[in-house]
Amino acid sequence: VGREFFPPAEMNGGDNEVAKAEVAAEQPLEWKFSQVFGERTAGEEVQEAEVLLPEVDIDIISAIEFDKTGDHLATGDRGGRVVLFERTDTRDHGGCRRDLERMDYSMSRHPEFRYKTEFQSHEPEFDYLKSLEIEEKINKIRWCQTANGALFLLSTNDKTIKFWKVQEKKVKKVCDMNVDPSRGLANGIVSSPSTSTSPDLYIANGSCSDRSFNSLGNDFSFPAGGIASLHLPVVTSHETSLVARCRRVYAHAHDYHINSISNNSDGETFISADDLRINLWNLEISNQSFNIVDVKPANMEDLTGRSLDIMNEVITSAEFHPTLCNMLAYSSSKGSIRLIDLRQSALCDTHSKLFEEQEAPGSRSFFTEIIASISDIKFAKGGRHILSRDYMTLKLWDINMDSGPVATFQVHEYLRPKLCDLYENDSIFDKFECCLSGDGQRMATGSYSNLFRVFGCSEGSTEATTLEASKNPTRRQVPTTPSRPSRPVGTLSRVVRRDYFLSWGNLAQWPAKEIYLNTGPGLHLVLQATPEFSLGNLFDVNAILLFLALTSNLTHFVLLFSILTVIGADNSGVDTNGNSFDFTTKLLHLAWHPSENSLACAASNSLYMYYA
Repeated sequence: VGREFFPPAEMNGGDNEVAKAEVAAEQPLEWKFSQVFGERTAGEEVQEAEVLLPEVDIDIISAIEFDKTGDHLATGDRGGRVVLFERTDTRDHGGCRRDLERMDYSMSRHPEFRYKTEFQSHEPEFDYLKSLEIEEKINKIRWCQTANGALFLLSTNDKTIKFWKVQEKKVKKVCDMNVDPSRGLANGIVSSPSTSTSPDLYIANGSCSDRSFNSLGNDFSFPAGGIASLHLPVVTSHETSLVARCRRVYAHAHDYHINSISNNSDGETFISADDLRINLWNLEISNQSFNIVDVKPANMEDLTGRSLDIMNEVITSAEFHPTLCNMLAYSSSKGSIRLIDLRQSALCDTHSKLFEEQEAPGSRSFFTEIIASISDIKFAKGGRHILSRDYMTLKLWDINMDSGPVATFQVHEYLRPKLCDLYENDSIFDKFECCLSGDGQRMATGSYSNLFRVFGCSEGSTEATTLEASKNPTRRQVPTTPSRPSRPVGTLSRVVRRDYFLSWGNLAQWPAKEIYLNTGPGLHLVLQATPEFSLGNLFDVNAILLFLALTSNLTHFVLLFSILTVIGADNSGVDTNGNSFDFTTKLLHLAWHPSENSLACAASNSLYMYYA
């Protein structure tokens, strides 16, 4: 249910009706289950790869994308396959939406898709020069402009981009033969009731010694009127089949894993981005690309940094402006977004605008830069706003205001006390995607336990819906930030001791040293080395034992602290609403229909469709 158009009121009270309609349009959407493809039955295992990576589930969906019309949907999986779906509910009614509205036809708002075709886009490879296995997993899919009824799309794995054309081909058959094929024998000999079955009549190579069944002799002459029963065969096309053909391969341009591809609005070029570079391609030229952004440091050792407070930026996502062919944006691992103009220079070393949020004083922690890394950005349809997703939040940016985001939405704030656990099992590095509705009024992103969240971003909207990727999407309650209650020591089930060591350089560079405890909801260890550097809210613990030791020469100091982490009911993975969250089931990929309130979500190997 989106915004509806109401004609100007000509009677008294018309303004009130329009106001009521606008209020109704801002109400939270009621999401309903539509379809599911590839749902696993109980006990069914996901198919696994057998070639190079036997531990990878090849059926798990790794990319999802609607085309501009919303009539086609493409998904890619870890097995290198691309599966296409087409919408059927508009086609079944025998006309486009505008024609149906003119006929005052009540069209169903229930979108339906069906399987169209699939093809193998990428195969597992091995780089012998670098001794590196290259997965076939599809990282991104982007639709291109259609032409002559054919569908075009780009797909990429870690190293290679491919341009595909999917078109219906008519199956041609030869009909009206002079000879009934069912009566044919080997080597073209035709059987008849008068044919002798004696083996003595046949010689080598299948020929027949009986002259009456051999080819026509030189003494044969056609009748004057011809043979009435003899006619030319006819080629007919009764059936059609979808054929996917790889038109071009764009390879050997990236030393690092490709994380993004994006089409330009000019319909002729696209960009591909890896961790350190962004390349510009022409769709018609596969053997040449132009490097437009390069953030590779002169010394590669500086890429990872040499201390806790140093971490160089890498590119995490890149996207072309939807209407301006000279503008594009890319995000970084430090939570910043850069807008660049291709008209400024061939190599865009400098940006036109920088979007980043300033840290609150004293809020910096060990996890600050990790969770600030942006995993995905999307332009709104008009190009005025940019939506970004980091680990904990969604942020909406106005390209005309670079002082900070215009809105911030907490996705799973209830996981903040679990950051230490998420770091240990590498879940903190998961890359969640985000998407915007066609009207720009709402946004969506995924979370753990196959949950996804829908937020209203219009002015004054408080919509924040939590849904589950299942046939009953509303059965889960909204998780809230838990306030950890105090527990008697007798209820603690297990205590685990963990030792951590931190070392800094010359004490002359750290004039201010203080260590203190901040007791809030639970206990937080806060270490202050300088006024600019801190490890605030480093670990959420129930008991802390702290030791501080200085070396004898006083040129360096080493901080040793042991944390007694209580493992019990409080760390059981249950939020305050009683809902358990599972870090192994995550909803990373989803897409919003370009013109309707319809969502496609990828949960493991299953594709769920919802509408409102």
